[in-house]
Amino acid sequence: MAASDYILEMNNISKSFPGVKALDGVSLKVKPGTVHALMGENGAGKSTLMKCLFGIYGIDEGEVILNGAPVKFEDAKDALKAGISMIHQELLPIPYRSVMENVWLGRYPVTGFGPFKFVNNKKMLQDTKAIFEELQMDIDPTTWVVNLSVSKIQSMEIAKAVSFKSKIIIMDEPTSSLTENEVGHLFRIIKKLRAEGVAIIYISHRMEEILKIADEVSIMRDGKSVGTYPAAELTTDIIINKMVGRDMSNRFPPRENRPSDEVVLRVEDFTSPDPKSFRNVTFDLRKGEILGVSGLVGAQRTELMETIFGLRPLARGKLWVNGKEESISSPIQAIRRKMALLTEERRATGIFGILTVSDNVLAANWKTYIRRNFLLDLKRCDKDVKKSIDMLRVKTPSGKAFMQNLSGGNQQKVIFSRWLLTEPEILILDEPTRGIDVGAKYEIYTIIADLAKRGKSIIMISSELPEILGMSDRIMVMCDGRMTGILEGASASQEEIMRLSTQFM
Repeated sequence: MAASDYILEMNNISKSFPGVKALDGVSLKVKPGTVHALMGENGAGKSTLMKCLFGIYGIDEGEVILNGAPVKFEDAKDALKAGISMIHQELLPIPYRSVMENVWLGRYPVTGFGPFKFVNNKKMLQDTKAIFEELQMDIDPTTWVVNLSVSKIQSMEIAKAVSFKSKIIIMDEPTSSLTENEVGHLFRIIKKLRAEGVAIIYISHRMEEILKIADEVSIMRDGKSVGTYPAAELTTDIIINKMVGRDMSNRFPPRENRPSDEVVLRVEDFTSPDPKSFRNVTFDLRKGEILGVSGLVGAQRTELMETIFGLRPLARGKLWVNGKEESISSPIQAIRRKMALLTEERRATGIFGILTVSDNVLAANWKTYIRRNFLLDLKRCDKDVKKSIDMLRVKTPSGKAFMQNLSGGNQQKVIFSRWLLTEPEILILDEPTRGIDVGAKYEIYTIIADLAKRGKSIIMISSELPEILGMSDRIMVMCDGRMTGILEGASASQEEIMRLSTQFM
């Protein structure tokens, strides 16, 4: 294919950060009107490459050619002007502003005369409604973003990217918080854009999505290009092999835990003070058990678990931990009772981006490192941090690296190691593998399975049905704030889970 047939060429791109070479001579060529998937393990350099394209990072070596001409972007504003927009993996909206203000941020329509300009809220509302109608999105433009679910925020960001009328749209994990119906809706939007000649660079760890939507697939490993292949010639096994450089015939580790009849956590008649949230939820968690929690977006799974952990108020209900009735009204109380919660949104509620990896690992456990002279045992801190990041294979030059410089998947593993240091007996994991590649997922699965084998009790919320079925001893299904059933993991099916997930009353 002639060079002029490509809308974008990135040639021999290199980028280094202190202590690590993130990109080493990476090349990427994208045709107009195609979906070009970009795949690789966490830390492979996918998001870094796209941030170099979008002007967030400067390029150390290499060149970017757009529409046949070399370009150099000083910042994201330059990229947007050139016709490139990006949906970021980490959602960072302005929560206490309206949806329409978030969509048109930095380019509000104005009215007035001369130097006297005012934001034209009427036009902004009309323009927002128009793009939502075009994309068939049911979101109130005047709603404050803080009141939206994660999936609605993700949909808003998709609409924002499309509103720029760009010729290249980068989508970094765009479906990580979407339901199956919402994913199908996004795919219809992508097909519409593709028919209009827009090129989509699509980053995802979900193999089924890639094989369904992509025209071509570029694979990266350890900051280098592995190759570009027609999607029609690929299978899940081939992609995994090229991503990780090894065969992974089993997606889930062997299950060796043996849940006992001992109940370590009992929730009875839990009801939220919010009438739109969960109500009348009752369930048990057994020692050594992995209890999967499934349901569609809006099922109130996260809200229920955050209430158990003391993050949200409770209208009525009772809670027993190891046979003793407890009243937990704060996370500190939950931690004291050997509970841990890995939250759904690592960027908003999980990581401290401007602090080091060490600080993040030790964040929930500082008290155990204080000596009698009230000083920290730094030697022991460093030893435990190194042990933790080695065990979870966190890709970081050292514990002194800043958390914000790690890939999303490695950030997730750091949060996981933080809670493991507290030696919890009950772990609540809310989407523990969200945005994590297949190799890192297997490592997380192995850790979860090993913890269960050692007698730890785990509640795992997941939107991925294969994950729920592959890891759970039992599966609790929720719909519209109610528990609609509990299934035995060994005999459960996707069809049965979906039936219970849509059992509205």
